[in-house]
Amino acid sequence: MKKRWKTAIITLSDKGYAGEREDKSGPLILEMIEEAGYEAAEVVLLPDEQQMIEEKLIELCDKKHMDLILTTGGTGFSPRDCTPEATLAVATRNAPGIAEAMRYASLQITPRAMLSRAASVIRNQTLIVNLPGSPKAVKENLECIIQSLPHGLEIMKGMTGECGRERSIQSKN
Repeated sequence: MKKRWKTAIITLSDKGYAGEREDKSGPLILEMIEEAGYEAAEVVLLPDEQQMIEEKLIELCDKKHMDLILTTGGTGFSPRDCTPEATLAVATRNAPGIAEAMRYASLQITPRAMLSRAASVIRNQTLIVNLPGSPKAVKENLECIIQSLPHGLEIMKGMTGECGRERSIQSKN
């Protein structure tokens, strides 16, 4: 039986937190991860406040032992956008390839993808990935990475070997 990865979703939006805007990205992430077999263990809506974001990330990683945290929002150039800074502040290791892959895939759709400041990191035994705030961009970015995440999570948790080794064995057959 496949492991159901314990996942938290955090929407970061001042207007959403204040009740001035409906969160459409968080529910979309929820739908997509459940369809892919992930367990949605917690869904949170926070304002763009770096200290609050850091505290919630630490709680979800260290106390609630999430396998994966997906954030949405706060990755742009606005002065209030602080999701990457909060994410990097709690990281124990960087995992830049995930954010790079999302930007690369998004650049095939829009040149504005280069404006994403999204980060992807590991805190202890939890992978944290920043997604954009718009539902369209969330869908495109999550579709790009969702199939590869389980293998990365297995490696992070010590459940399987290295990517390159398994790939080279497969390519010889």
